[in-house]
This record gives sequence, C-alpha cells and structure tokens, in this order.
Amino acid sequence: MMTMTKLDTWLDRHHAAFTAIRRDIHAHPELGLEEHRTAALVAKNMREWGIEVTEGIGGTGVVGVIRGKRPGQRAVGLRADMDCLALEELTGLPHASTYPGKMHACGHDGHTTMLLGAARYLAENPDFAGTAIMIFQPAEEGRGGAEAMLADGLFERFPCDAIYGLHNTPGLPASHFGTTVGPFLASADSWQVTFRGVGGHGGSQPHLSTDITYAQAQFVLGLQGIVGRNVPPLDTAVISVGYIHAGSTEAANVIPSELVLGGTARTYSAEIRDTIERRIAELAAATAQAWGCRAEAHYHRGTSPLINKAEQVEVAVAAASAAVGADHVDSKLRPGTGGEDFAEMMLIKPGAFTRIGNGVEADGSFKGLHTPLYDFNDAIIPDGIRFWVNIVDEELGMQQQAVAA
Repeated sequence: MMTMTKLDTWLDRHHAAFTAIRRDIHAHPELGLEEHRTAALVAKNMREWGIEVTEGIGGTGVVGVIRGKRPGQRAVGLRADMDCLALEELTGLPHASTYPGKMHACGHDGHTTMLLGAARYLAENPDFAGTAIMIFQPAEEGRGGAEAMLADGLFERFPCDAIYGLHNTPGLPASHFGTTVGPFLASADSWQVTFRGVGGHGGSQPHLSTDITYAQAQFVLGLQGIVGRNVPPLDTAVISVGYIHAGSTEAANVIPSELVLGGTARTYSAEIRDTIERRIAELAAATAQAWGCRAEAHYHRGTSPLINKAEQVEVAVAAASAAVGADHVDSKLRPGTGGEDFAEMMLIKPGAFTRIGNGVEADGSFKGLHTPLYDFNDAIIPDGIRFWVNIVDEELGMQQQAVAA
C-alpha cells in the first residue's frame, strides 16, 4: 500500500483546475503594470478561498494574507511574478496568446498559478504557527514592479521575517530544483554612448570629417578589454553591445555626424559594478578624443545582484527535498548572469531564490525562456505547490497528515 500525504491527494484532485487557470492566464498575457485582468483573477480566487486580499500595491500588485490557526509571530513571504513579454507567440497551442505581440514567454503564468495553488491549500489547511504572505508582483520584466511594491510600503504593511522566490528553468529536468548560497543572479544594467562629430561626403571628401565610425569601432573592441583587464580574473562581468545606430541605408556615401550604441552589463558585486560604469565612460571619452569627436555616456542601473542568504537556502533546500526527494535537488547550482528584480526585495529582507526544472526533451533540446516557442510545463505545477507549502512547513511548522492510497 502506498502512503500519500493529505497534500498529495489534494493535488491529485485539483491539478486539472490549476492547469486550466494557468492556461487561461497564458492566453491573456499582460505587460508590466498592465496586469489588470491577471491581478483581478488572482484576487477573485483568493477571496473565494477566504483569504484576506489587498489589491493595487505598486499599481497592479496583489497580496494575500493567510494566518495560521496556531499562535506564532513569524511571517514568511512567498512571491510570484505576473507579467508577460512583448513577444509574438509561435507555439500554435490551443491556449496560445490571444493578444498580438504579447506572450508569457518566461513562465510567469506558471509561477502565479503555483503560488495560487499553495494559497488555496494553506487557506484550507492553516495548521501552522504564524502568517503566510502571498506576494503577486507585477512588472518583473524591466518595468520596476518590485521597486513599485516596495515604494508602496510592501513590507511596512505586510511585515516578513524571510522571503522566497521560485522560477522555472528550461533545460533543468522537470521538477528538479536548484539553488545556492551567495550570488545567484547578476545585476542587469544598461548603458548607452552617443558619439558626435563632423559628418561629410564619404566618397569625395572623407578627410574633412571626424569619422565617428572609427571611434565606435575602437570603443566596441575596447569594451572586452574592460572585462579582461579591469575585472579580477575570479570575478564575473559581462558587457554586450545590443544596438548600433547611425547613418541611413539610403545614403551610403554619407559619413554620419552622430552614432548611438548601447547594450547590457552584468555583475555580481557593487565594486565590479562601479568599475564597469566608470570604465565605459572613460573608454568612450578617450576613443572619442583620439578621433577628434565627442562622446556622451549614460549608465542605467537596473536590478541589483541577487544574493541568497544561507539560512533561507537551507530552508529552500529542505522544502524542495521534501517535495521531490533530495536526489533531485542541487544545493550548489551554478549561478547565472540573468537578472531578477526579486533582488530588490532581498536587499531589505533575507531570502532565497530557487529554480524548478521546466523539463528537457530526450534528445537534450528544450524551448528556452524569452523565445516564441516556449511554454510552461503544466506537469510541474504540483511540485511547485509542494515546494511553497513545504516552505511554510519549514518556517512556520505544519502537520501534514498521511492517508492510505
């Protein structure tokens, strides 16, 4: 006879319903700070389950508060993101996006659904000591949703002793989990440099111009010298060029007088971040001067590096191990240089961010995040819910009853 927990039987009963919710959200994607339908769906469901709900936090954010029936002062925050990407979906699935140019290509539809599932189970089974705070965040994809919620008093209004985040990862086997102590994701900054000079006729009088294309070429080559010679070998930094704009395809014989280029920079530490910002500006100025033109550099600091705390990583590893078995949990997963604005919340509260595998095909292939063929794997919804419930168990102490099956 197989022994199942109360949560296992509950998940078997409700998996199809949560799959339907996930696919409904997927079919109706909304960009950051525009998640009105999604937020309303989240709030409506939680209210129907008897959860105390507050809407409009940071614009379209939603928070649900579930109080345990046993006495306890500790509060734990569980966070999911709700927004989509500006991308045209090409999956052809029955639940594909019905909104042109918008797509849930990062799995936030699945993240929202897994946290909703945990919210329902915890509301029906509040056998814990303390408070579970369900944080449904808008605008993770570069529109400042975490900072908007924080500016709206998120943790003053809903105090948390620790916070946790979960993100799916294509290429990691389904329902495997991974995290690590320390730097886990990088800062996600952007930079832009504008070169200005004297344009001219590229065929008959190029010598009368100050050719900004030379300056740009030397600048782009020099960028990797910053990584190679200004960043210590054991530290990590990425500088990439994302766009270069100058001149016109209709005027090939014109040397342009203005050129704009920009890209992204990724780092794990404040010191290296400062170095990258300073050196980009210095390199732009120096190469411009060498070619008799001018340069104007701008550096925009995006999300901060995400640093996992040891105590919360221990909790997350225990929760994941209880969900899928310790052999499916990597407690020393290699960090990545992607960005995540949950880092802004973790600057204020200690926390841990964890990955859950979205799956990989038998031949090793997978559809990556931020691509038009990606789809969240509905098969991992139960294990995501288990993870969240187990976080509350580890933090606030639940009693999960066994039942015969």
